[in-house]
Amino acid sequence: MSEHKTVIQWNRDGKPFTVDGYSRDHEWIFERGQRLTGSAAPAYLGSAHGVDPEEALVVALSSCHMLTLLAIAAKKGWVVDSYSDEAVGTLGKNDAGRIALTGVTLRPKIVFAEGSAPDAEGLQRLHHSAHEHCFIANSVKTEVAIEPQ
Repeated sequence: MSEHKTVIQWNRDGKPFTVDGYSRDHEWIFERGQRLTGSAAPAYLGSAHGVDPEEALVVALSSCHMLTLLAIAAKKGWVVDSYSDEAVGTLGKNDAGRIALTGVTLRPKIVFAEGSAPDAEGLQRLHHSAHEHCFIANSVKTEVAIEPQ
């Protein structure tokens, strides 16, 4: 199969190392050289310009669903002109009473080329198949709901 390597880097940078004193900002470095600022969510003393891990998981699920769906649609001959998704992740307590991402709802909106769209049942099957084959969805315990728009 494949390996996926990342690096995170954080430094105190001389700030006080107290519960509310240290920066939550850090750098995410991907093996092909891309760099992003990661942080905690603002509610957990992170900065607004960093991507928090919960957002990253939600966008990873959304992106994986889209990429899987596009591959399946292409194999079926359905031409997709555009795809957007306003995904939402819910942070709450899981069955063990721990804070977790307890659910993710994907709300994909797909525009197919004229004369190329599947019927309603075919679209449902397409989303189901994309979810079943999405690597990220297969890797998490949280419920992922899909509500096509």
